[in-house]
Amino acid sequence: MPLSPRARWKIEQFRKKVSGVFGGQKAPPRPKICPACGSLVGITATHCHQCGANLTFSLAAASKSLGRLLPERSPLTYGILTVCCAIYFATLLATIHMTGFAMPSGGLLGIFNLGAINNRVLIGAGASLPLGYNLAQPWRFVTAVFLHASILHIVFNMWVLMDIGPVVEELYGSARYLFIFVVTGIGGYLLSSFIGNFSLGASGALLGLIGVLLAMTMGRKTAGMQALRSQMIRWLIYILIFGLVMRGIDNWAHAGGFVAGFILGKLMVSRPPASPEERKRAYVLGWAAGLAVAVSFAIVIYKLMGPTAV
Repeated sequence: MPLSPRARWKIEQFRKKVSGVFGGQKAPPRPKICPACGSLVGITATHCHQCGANLTFSLAAASKSLGRLLPERSPLTYGILTVCCAIYFATLLATIHMTGFAMPSGGLLGIFNLGAINNRVLIGAGASLPLGYNLAQPWRFVTAVFLHASILHIVFNMWVLMDIGPVVEELYGSARYLFIFVVTGIGGYLLSSFIGNFSLGASGALLGLIGVLLAMTMGRKTAGMQALRSQMIRWLIYILIFGLVMRGIDNWAHAGGFVAGFILGKLMVSRPPASPEERKRAYVLGWAAGLAVAVSFAIVIYKLMGPTAV
């Protein structure tokens, strides 16, 4: 008895599934899309005919693969927020293990010391020290950017990050944004350590973001640019007052980060990379900054777990 068309279709679908499981017929290969410029390229191509990007491995492809793990909007801002919070909770657990809830060296009690991190933990985790120590251990210029001393400290800094970071990330692209954040943070701790301070926190890098936006909006008469410039000036005033009133604020790190950001704002084009060449340069900058962060914390972990642990 002949089978109905529906029965034949079901049998064919079942045959294809079984064939796939046992290595049977595979779907025909499809043309590729270049991760760098988005051009359609041939099935067997190894390099993009439009921009020359390597289709087997490239910084653009790796960046897009990593980007799938993060939110579509402001992925690097959320990534920085996550890293800072994770490091803070790790240092808080280390403080509780070392001192319990004792005051004022650490614990969960008090107002301004709520969730304070022990200084020995902060030094071991990579806080910025006077210049001689930092030059001998240069990873501290990077790791200090992601450390925070208390709940109030990290909450304020992450608040500023979530207000300003998405603006810079949208204007410059995620890769160059990461480069700006790390370089301005380093600039802040170069000046702070030169003065001889013990310091940590993302505020130097945040002032760097403010410096970039202020430099970028200077001389621009559009309503949007004027509003953005006014917002950055208000943030500068708030942080300056906060730094003068509150004890323990490292205004030198703020100044160093702001100056570094202002210089970058004058040097860098305030738009996402447009051409394949610009995207390639941006990916190089972003991956270099990310590698600097990864290597710096890898050294910290090695030293904490090795025979020379603090």
